Amino acid sequence: MSDIHYLTIAEAGKRIAKKDLSPSEYVEALLNRIELINPKLDAFLNICGDQARADAKSVEAEIASGDYKGPMHGIPYGLKDIIDYAGLKTTAHSKLLKDNIANTDATTTAKLKAAGGIFMGKLATHEFAIGGPSFDLPWPPARNPWNTERHPGGSSSGSGAAVAAGLLPGALGSDTGGSVRHPASMCNLAGIKPTYGRVSRAGVVPLSFSLDNVGPLTRTVEDNAIMLTAISGHDPRDPASARAKVTDFTIDLDKGVKGLKIGLVRHFYDTDLKAQAEMAASIDTAAETLRKLGATVEEMAMSPLSEYAAVNRVILLSEAFAIHEKWLQERPEDYAHFTRERLMPGAFIRATQYVQAMRHREKMKHAFESIMRTYDCVLTASSMQVACQIDDEPEVERTYSRQSRTPFNVIGNPALVVPSGFDNEGMPLSVQFAGRAFDEATVYRVGYAYEQATRCFDKHPPVD
Repeated sequence: MSDIHYLTIAEAGKRIAKKDLSPSEYVEALLNRIELINPKLDAFLNICGDQARADAKSVEAEIASGDYKGPMHGIPYGLKDIIDYAGLKTTAHSKLLKDNIANTDATTTAKLKAAGGIFMGKLATHEFAIGGPSFDLPWPPARNPWNTERHPGGSSSGSGAAVAAGLLPGALGSDTGGSVRHPASMCNLAGIKPTYGRVSRAGVVPLSFSLDNVGPLTRTVEDNAIMLTAISGHDPRDPASARAKVTDFTIDLDKGVKGLKIGLVRHFYDTDLKAQAEMAASIDTAAETLRKLGATVEEMAMSPLSEYAAVNRVILLSEAFAIHEKWLQERPEDYAHFTRERLMPGAFIRATQYVQAMRHREKMKHAFESIMRTYDCVLTASSMQVACQIDDEPEVERTYSRQSRTPFNVIGNPALVVPSGFDNEGMPLSVQFAGRAFDEATVYRVGYAYEQATRCFDKHPPVD
């Protein structure tokens, strides 16, 4: 089948379960596509073709014997190269870790293996999930399949590019200030930052201990829910791991939004930061679409974006500098300049500033909890504009902060990005849905209803 590479996880899983599609056939089709397309995108750092073929044979034997493990069984996936896979390099796209071999699997990797997933390889990232897109590293940055001269978003850049281009049906990224949701916004994908503590970070190269999250990038909301179900759960290896109950996040997807109350945070993209006109219009249209589907949508207010950004910056840079201090002192030349420039301000943040940021963060959490006694979900912008030129450093830096994703890293609540159309140059637009802590199910429910009404995921990038 010519379009096998654009099968969703849900579609492929059903066909594999019915034995209409063999995992070996699926893997081979994707490997052929990777060979053809990846040179244009540089999405992969390490393609594990032989292992994928062997794993596909093992999966086929399991399914043939009646040992079917669920919707991820036989599904190929990739890992952002800050996530450990035992026996393979985890480089974080950095010269500093170019020879670093993982001794054990990350917990998320182990969970995907247990679910029957087939590992295809490691994916490009911004260096240490913060510096990029950089051209002064041993490997080039990933490019956007909608326009290879554009930025695919970061830091989970390879994950976004690979899934959007049909090289993989799903991949894991990390999100500290929006790094799953940014490539989702730029590449016409669904991407979630789950509730802090929902998914283990054990075996993931850290950037910020109190802000890091792991989440999936997929073409559809349903696929996203499938992957999040597979990787969620308490893990004693991660001190921040929550003991929250894990359910099948796909169960309530098709319940619709009738009767739900959704808060529209317009000031994020209208007054706090002025979004590109087409981006702002797509969010307003999303609100109207949800009203037509039966939801009540009304404007509401959160703290100004500048407050969330300031808190995120102090916490992230303080914790990131604590992680990187020794290397920055001893091997500064081995970092890309983007990375050094973004990490070094952490050296000048005082302990009192960090403490005050953490205190203000708690106030913001409680304020949002209070708001969410009234609303079931929140709708707002993710990015304020479409992807910029990948080699335009001033524009990359300017657009880096033109987003409203960091509020949900600061307060820890789940936030999902879903495609919302395209601008006049054919570049993806996006919307963001956020919800109560550990209520990913409702966020997915709203995102799914909107996605099915608009079906932006049906369009694929002109990368062939």
